Amino acid sequence: MDPEDLMRLAMAEAELAIPHGDVPVGALVVVEGEVIASRHNERQLTSDPTAHAEVLAMRDACEHLGTWRLDDATLVSTLEPCAMCAGAAVNARIQKVVFGAPDLEAGALGSVYHLGADPRLRHTFEVQHNVLGNECTENLKTFFAALRSAD
Repeated sequence: MDPEDLMRLAMAEAELAIPHGDVPVGALVVVEGEVIASRHNERQLTSDPTAHAEVLAMRDACEHLGTWRLDDATLVSTLEPCAMCAGAAVNARIQKVVFGAPDLEAGALGSVYHLGADPRLRHTFEVQHNVLGNECTENLKTFFAALRSAD
């Protein structure tokens, strides 16, 4: 699958967050072309501030592989990872991160910080940004507009 196909899968996963009031962000972990983990945000659902889609997907991928190292893995996210998620990707030794919408307020892979390319850290990784970025951005805008109109 190409990055756009993977992003479409992540976008479908993101929609699963809406029924429980979470921001619709979806993430996948892919190894050798196979999706081994797919998760969406669950912060509201679980009352856990660390339950971001990316962290949950990396946890599942590590469990699937039986190791904390994701050296050959690609993380795909509908939204640019925050500092926590980008830091987790660094610590998991992710090979590549692909994301859709930039996060101009908290993005940690180019918008505000760039943890994936910081030579002071133990690991760096390739980043591919703006994959179906307009669609991912529109999905988030639609979610927040609906939230505002409900108030």
